Amino acid sequence: MLAQTVLGQTLLLVFRIAFVWAGGILIAVFVAALLPGESGLRFSSSKGTLFLPYSKLGFWTCIWAAVTVTVLVVVSAMLRDFGFRS
Repeated sequence: MLAQTVLGQTLLLVFRIAFVWAGGILIAVFVAALLPGESGLRFSSSKGTLFLPYSKLGFWTCIWAAVTVTVLVVVSAMLRDFGFRS
């Protein structure tokens, strides 16, 4: 059911963002816990080697996904406020 008031729409937006962030953080913690810390990507250069563990890559990928979905939800809400309908 769609919210008919501005307060109802705002509350729906807040809950959507909260669920996305909670899910993203939970998945990120699980990914960081499941992937071994000693395996990852190594980038060699003339100044040394950069090591990126898979656990950190998975964690930040999940966080970035939560940020992306949050931005998409907020932008779509703003477009609806400005009168654009799909």
